[in-house]
Order: sequence, then structure tokens, then C-alpha cells
Amino acid sequence: MRTWTRAVPAVAGALVLAMAVTGCDIGGGKKSRGSGSHSSDSDSDSGSSGGKKTFALGESSPVQTSDQTSSKGAKYTVTPTKVQTGTKADMENSGLKKDKEDGPQIPVYVWSTVTHKSGKTMELGDMDDDLVVKTDKGKRTKALIVLMGAAKWPNCPATETSKKVQAGASEKICSAFLVPEGQKATAVELSRGFYKDPLEWPVKN
Repeated sequence: MRTWTRAVPAVAGALVLAMAVTGCDIGGGKKSRGSGSHSSDSDSDSGSSGGKKTFALGESSPVQTSDQTSSKGAKYTVTPTKVQTGTKADMENSGLKKDKEDGPQIPVYVWSTVTHKSGKTMELGDMDDDLVVKTDKGKRTKALIVLMGAAKWPNCPATETSKKVQAGASEKICSAFLVPEGQKATAVELSRGFYKDPLEWPVKN
């Protein structure tokens, strides 16, 4: 079931949407964010068996292939490098208004390196849009999506999602995820649609 959290920052006119996803229904958001439209080049990694699916933080994903119209066929990798849980103070100072329907939430910050291997130019936001944070309670959450305005987080600047990335270039980014207060991030996942298991980077708390 999809659950949308609507949050309006304290700054005038800004609108922020955060998506919290439970179970295996990963979808919605910017463009095909979470639609599972990107695929792995590993021929043996199809369905629910074959191929490596668990990695250590700092270890690159298998090469992924973009199915985005503007960058179809482009190759890239995603490398989550660090995961850190934020605080209540981070949330209070972010500029977001609390959503009573979702209850208290705290941010989880994920630092990643995305590398454009080959093919057409890609937008930076299309290279990390399938990342998910999984908690110890089984909650799966997509990154916070800012439509207008900005949420401010310490040491985690907003990603310039429309930035063009050429083949051979790498970018280091930070993404903020909102999880229910009291839950711990246990893994970063890279969703690959309904027919492949996600790739996973366990988080050691």
C-alpha cells in the first residue's frame, strides 16, 4: 500500500512531498522514481535466484541500464557509502511541518556515489531514484521528494536532480529518507522492479 506524507515547510510557499512505502509496492515520485524501470546487466541475476544481491557499504552495484526515454540504454552504477540516522532536532530544524497522519518521523541520511559508465547523458536524479531505506520493522521508504522549496539537513545538501552527467563521470550525493521515530535503518536497497529481488547494502547499527 502506498502512503503519501504531505509536508509544508515553515518557509512561505514551499511544498514538500515524502513517500513512505511498505511491503514490496515501490512506486511513484519523480519521473519513474521507484518504478523499477532500470535493469541490471547481470544475465544470471534474473527472477529471485542467481547473482550477487548483498553488498557491503562502499561496494558498487552491478551495472544498471536506464530505461528512461531521454537516456535509454545508458549504463551506470550506484554505490551507497554511508548511512546515518538523524535526530529530532534535525527534523525540527528542517523546515518541514509534521504530518499527524504519519506520526513522529526522523531523517536517515544516505551518502552514495553514482557513476555514469557509458551511453547517453543522464540526469543525476535518474541514477539514484530506485534507492530505498529498509527499517528493522520492515518499513521501506523512498527518498524525500521536494517539489518546491527545500528541506534543510545538516551535512546533507539537496541533490541537483536535473544536473546532466556525462559518460565516465561520477557524482557524490546525499539523500534524506524519513522513517518512523524509534525505527532503525537496517539496509539500503536498490529496487529493480517486481520480477527481480532488490540489491541490498546492510547497515550495521
